Amino acid sequence: NQIERVDEGGGFHRDRAMKTISNIDALEALYDIVSPNSLRKVVTRLTPLYRDWINASRFCVLSTVGPEGTDGSPRGDIGPVARIMDDTTLMLPDWRGNNRMDSLRNIVRDGRVSLMFMANGSTSVVRVNGTAVLSDDAAVTGLFDQKGAHPRSVIVITMDEAYFQCAKALMRSALWSGEAVEGLPTAGDFIKEQVAEFDGKTYDAGYPEYAK
Repeated sequence: NQIERVDEGGGFHRDRAMKTISNIDALEALYDIVSPNSLRKVVTRLTPLYRDWINASRFCVLSTVGPEGTDGSPRGDIGPVARIMDDTTLMLPDWRGNNRMDSLRNIVRDGRVSLMFMANGSTSVVRVNGTAVLSDDAAVTGLFDQKGAHPRSVIVITMDEAYFQCAKALMRSALWSGEAVEGLPTAGDFIKEQVAEFDGKTYDAGYPEYAK
């Protein structure tokens, strides 16, 4: 594989072939033996503690896969982001958005999904792997209500396994430190970068009210 660019440290060069890991034996040789607790923590049904966590989570990342590739979609709500229906079933409403439907298209064609549930202030993450279907059944969409509004469809997830992710990643990143990153591009900036005539400042100014 050829490196296409030089990194900031100058350690790679465009004409240098990068060594890659191409088999599981080579991969496993780089790492120590798996921690027993990382295997023992896996559950195949939602225990009371995993139920408590998911019920407290207002945000998750939904990962799907389809013929065009993979997709990771942030999902958030004013209450629990997903509803627990039984020990192996979760429901995730698809609230109004931009209608790209990347995740939904993937689920219709390939039901494999993964979710990462986060809770504000906690450095742990709960991960769920399983399969999903999409439902527009009125009895299902009617379970969710936001001031009279209902989702057009609901992602119904059958869990294969769940486990908590250790806190190191969120601790390193200081995600919940409360310190805002200065100078980040806005949504308007991102669009204007691709569409020169786009009025990014007006878009950003009006977005909070539009999002309501």
